[in-house]
Order: sequence, then C-alpha cells, then structure tokens
Amino acid sequence: MSLTGTAFLYTLIVLSVVAVALPLALWSRIRGPRALRAAARLLMVLFAQGTAVALVFVLVNNQNNLYDNWADLIGTGNHVQQAANLGADGTGGISLKRLPKVKQRFTNASGPGMKGVRVTQLKGRVSGVNAEVYAWLPPQYTEPAYRHHKFPVVELLSGYPGSAKAWFGSLHAVNQLAPLMRTGRVAPFILIAPRMNLLAGVDTGCANITGTVNADTWLSVDVPKMVTDNFRAQPGPTGWAVAGYSAGGHCATKLAVAHPDRYMAAISMSGYNDPIGERNSLASETPALRRANNPYVLLRDARTPPAIALYESGQPGDGYEAAMGLEQVAKAPTTVHVVYIPKSAGGHNMALWRPQVVPSFVWLTEEMGLLHGRPGTTRHVRSTAGSTPAALASGTSSRAGAVRKP
Repeated sequence: MSLTGTAFLYTLIVLSVVAVALPLALWSRIRGPRALRAAARLLMVLFAQGTAVALVFVLVNNQNNLYDNWADLIGTGNHVQQAANLGADGTGGISLKRLPKVKQRFTNASGPGMKGVRVTQLKGRVSGVNAEVYAWLPPQYTEPAYRHHKFPVVELLSGYPGSAKAWFGSLHAVNQLAPLMRTGRVAPFILIAPRMNLLAGVDTGCANITGTVNADTWLSVDVPKMVTDNFRAQPGPTGWAVAGYSAGGHCATKLAVAHPDRYMAAISMSGYNDPIGERNSLASETPALRRANNPYVLLRDARTPPAIALYESGQPGDGYEAAMGLEQVAKAPTTVHVVYIPKSAGGHNMALWRPQVVPSFVWLTEEMGLLHGRPGTTRHVRSTAGSTPAALASGTSSRAGAVRKP
C-alpha cells in the first residue's frame, strides 16, 4: 500500500475511529484477572495513540510532500549506481555533445497537483544516478503556432527531506503559473523536477563526492541533457534557470554560481550558503567540501564574476542574512535581488514559500528577457543592497529597485 496513496489514508482514518470506539465500548466490559484487564486497556490506549500519530504524520506528509514512498521514509532508498571521479567540471572528460540522444518513456504522474505532469525514470549516464524526473509542459507547447518554438526551462528543487512532487503538489506551481503563462505575465517555462533525495538518511548538498554520489552532475548535466533530448527546450545557459526552497534553495544558488555555462538565473527561498545549514548534508563533512559548495565563497573568490541573476528571499535568521551576504560579494555582471520576508509571514514551511512562487517567476521572466514572449523587452531588475529590513518590509529601498512582497 502506497505511503501517499488514498487507500492508506482512508485505512488510517478508519483505524483511528475504531481506536477511539474500542475503549468506549469495551473499557468496563473486559473480564479476567486484574493484570490481563490492565494489559488489554493499555493495548487499547497504545493502539489509539499509534493510529492518531500515524494519521497526523500522513496528513502532514501529504501536505508537504516530504516522503514519496516507504523506502524514503525508513531509509532504505538508494538511487546511486556509481559515483566515479568526474573532475572539476563534473563531466569526467566526457564530450556531452557526442553522447547519443536517448528517448525517455514518460507516464502520467499521480497525486494532488499533478494534473498534466509526467514522470520518467532516468539513468544518468554521467552521474551514475538512477531516479525519477517529473516534467510539465506549458500551455503553448502543443499549440500549432509554437510547433517550431524552443521553450525556456526551470529546474525545480525540493528541500530535505522532500519529494520531487512538492513544487506541483504543495506549492501549487502549475495551478499558480499556468494562467499567467496564458496571459504572458509569466513566460511559458518547461518545469522539470528531478529527485533530490538520492541516498538514505542524508542530504547530498547537490555535491559531487567521489565514491558516494555525483548529485551536482545529476542535476546540472544528466537532467538537462535528458530534457533537451526529449523536448523542444532551449539550451543552457540562456534558456535555463533553477529554483528551490530551503535545502533546494541552497542548491539552486550553488548550481547557478558554480555553472554559469549551464544556468543564467536562480531562485532561492529560505536558502543558506554554508552547506552546514543542513545538519545532514554530506557537503558539510569536510572543510574542503564546505568551501567547494558554498556559493558565498564561490562568488567571493571568482576570478571572473559569473553572468547570472539571483533571486534570494528570506526571513531574519532564515535566509535573509545569507542573501545579503551574496549581494555584498557579488560583482557585475552578477546581480542579486534580495527579498526580505518579515517574521509575521510565517515559519520555514510551504505556507511561507507558496505565495512566493508567482513573484519569483515574474522576476525570472523579466530577468531572462521573456516578458510577453519578446526577448529583450524587459528592464533590468536591480538588487536591494543597502536596504534596511524595515524599508524592505514596506516595499521601499534605499537604492533603486523595489522589493516585491510575496
């Protein structure tokens, strides 16, 4: 029975009702020795508590898309077939252009918010990762007028723990963005959500770690190649962006900073810079890994500043300071757009990030020059460096460029 399936949820609801009804009906009717009666009553109490806890967990899990299946929950899932030393660029010297195209088989995905979303099992030929990838095509993709058009792509990254379905299910990305794509306020992006949780019980930190996992290559090489092989997708970097929340926000920023030849923009909601921001991150295990996967360090030490645009939103103590740190070390042509989220907006959860989907994608549409589908018609979005939290919260800034409140 599926962890996220309707059948399992309804079974737990029925068991919870039974668990409450049993003590009411049998508590005073139990016969036998005193010890036996005490044991029976204790079992009824434990049964009631256990079913209640299980039901609450499943409701929370389904709402936040934390675990996809039993293997993810109990820590037996492993999607890494091999993790060779792929070198500094994460390709292992493989000429990606010479790799043959592989047509993937896609099936309809199931679950809340997954209407129109398709899924495939991708065997990464470079990374050695074997995992699912979800894809959603914009309304214009099947229209005759666009039959020769190549579409921009946004890679969607979940937090840890988190399901690749989360952007579609918990954040309602399709429901929020599809109407705006039809009107031209948001560009018709192809949305791609690859699995992020590749190893049991740990966060990969989107890092390449020889002998353990090549998560960076999975996300920045294998997944993009699969997309361009199977869809009318623009090539990187000009047609590609990456977006994430929490640990996925950290990864989005890191991937864009580390690979400006593959991405031109990134969206990070409540992200962090130092991988140690996620205590279970493999990228925080050694000082060398922490430096190599810290976008602040990468930007600060870059000999040539990358031509990328970053959208960084956060609250005090949860992403805002990291965002300001990036802005402070960024040099042209790198741009950083900082969005201050007040504490009153809520905590570190889906309810905080869901309202940020639309403004971040409007920014991305403008920043990539795709407003109303006409490249080059957008103004440059300036960062909010030097703004105080109070000014940011009110939508004003001490420098040019207003902050969009979520």
